[in-house]
Amino acid sequence: MATRSLQRMQSAFATDVGRVRAHNEDALAVSAEYGLAIVADGMGGYNAGEVASGIATALLKEALEQRFRREPALLALPARRIEKLLADEIQHANASIYAAACQEAGYKGMGTTLVLALLRERDVVIAHIGDSRAYRFRDCRLAPLTRDHSLLQQQLDAGLITAAQARAGKQKNLLTRGMGVDPEVDVDVRTHGLLPGDLILLCTDGLTDELPDSVIELVLTEAEPDLDAACGELTARANAAGGADNITVLLAGRPLAGGEQSRWQRLLVWLGERLALSR
Repeated sequence: MATRSLQRMQSAFATDVGRVRAHNEDALAVSAEYGLAIVADGMGGYNAGEVASGIATALLKEALEQRFRREPALLALPARRIEKLLADEIQHANASIYAAACQEAGYKGMGTTLVLALLRERDVVIAHIGDSRAYRFRDCRLAPLTRDHSLLQQQLDAGLITAAQARAGKQKNLLTRGMGVDPEVDVDVRTHGLLPGDLILLCTDGLTDELPDSVIELVLTEAEPDLDAACGELTARANAAGGADNITVLLAGRPLAGGEQSRWQRLLVWLGERLALSR
C-alpha cells in the first residue's frame, strides 16, 4: 500500500490476493504527473490473467504519459475529444493483448477488465470494460460512475432479477465484454463533473462482490481524509467477508485548496458553533 501525489491530486491504493486465490491477477497503475489511474482484473488460465492485466495497465500508462508529455495541451481538450483519445489508446492496448494471446499457447483465451480515470481540473473521464468499477465519493455519498458489462447486469436492467438476487447470484463472473478477448473491444467512456474534495474510487469485483456500496460509503466517510487508511480498511473488510477473489482499491482526488473545507468539515464546524452558543 502506498500514497502518491498526483498533479494537484492525492491518491492511495491497496491490492491483495484475498483468502482463496493462489496469486493476484489484478494490476494497477498511477501516473502522478498526469492524473491518471488504472485498475484491471485479469482472467484466463494459470498466469494468463495477470499477463493480460499487466499488459493493459503498463501499455496504457506508458502510451498516455508519452502523448501528454509531447503535447501537454491534450489534457485540456474538450470532453468528447479526450474521450476519443482514451478510447483509441485502449483499442491499441486491446490489440496487443489479443496478439499475445494468439501467439502464445499458454495465453490463449486470456483477457482483462479495465477501469481508467483521467482526473482533470473540473472533470474526470472514466473508461471501462467489464465489471471493475468507478465510483465518485462526494459529501459522504457514494455514487457509481460505471455499469458492469455482465450477464447479471443485463438481467437487472431487464427486470428479470432484483438487486438482492444479483448479490446472491452464482453468475457474477460471466462478463459480456473483456479486453483482449477479440481484435476490437467496445469501451464505454464518459465524462463526469469533479469538485474540490471529491474522491474517485476504482476497484475490482473482489471488493464489490464482498461489500455492498453502503459499507464502502461508511468506510470512506469514517476514514476521510486518510486515503491509505480507507484503502486498508476496505481491503480488510473484503477479506473478512470472505476474500473469495483478488481485491484492488485505488482512491484519487483533488485536494481542497488552502483554507477550503469540505461540506462535512463545514458541517462539523457549524455544529460546534451551535453547541457553543447553546451553553
